[in-house]
Amino acid sequence: MRLVILGILMEGERHPYDIRQTMKERAMHYYIKYQDGSLYYAIDQLHKAGFVEALEVVRDTSRPEKTIYAITDSGKVEFEKLLMQQFENDKPIFDPIYAALSFSSYGDPAKIIDVLRQKVRDQESYMDRMKQVYESHVGIEPRAVLYMMTGRYETGMARLRWLRKLLHDAEAGLLQEVGTRLLIDEREE
Repeated sequence: MRLVILGILMEGERHPYDIRQTMKERAMHYYIKYQDGSLYYAIDQLHKAGFVEALEVVRDTSRPEKTIYAITDSGKVEFEKLLMQQFENDKPIFDPIYAALSFSSYGDPAKIIDVLRQKVRDQESYMDRMKQVYESHVGIEPRAVLYMMTGRYETGMARLRWLRKLLHDAEAGLLQEVGTRLLIDEREE
């Protein structure tokens, strides 16, 4: 969240509501985890740390006060540090379903199949939304942002293929089969 806030403030001064709107316009909820309430807390923490400064408070009698924030010089240094940390981050991605698969032999096969069917439907729906988001941003976002979107899309498509194969095997009663090799294709060069 700190990286996103500082990154948006690198583009110009903003009120927290404007930051949230920018995040929504860019469909960031598909790419990063955040909750609306955490935005104001994160801005407050960045302000206390001296990474952002309040430039002005806009008062309107019919609306709450709006504090306009800007990134400070130390905020730009912090942004660069956070940016490089994200580029260097190599944390593996874990799917909660992996742990469940280890113990699937003890579960009700019909219930597992129902859950897998729903997961496939949900992933298909998600992929449709991701494609729409991408299409709506071509021509207005820089190539780096489009790479982020296509990366998320391609990862999602790989998950969808995997879920479909898993569902197929579950429906065929093959999840507990031993000695059968699954895919693992050679790496593309």
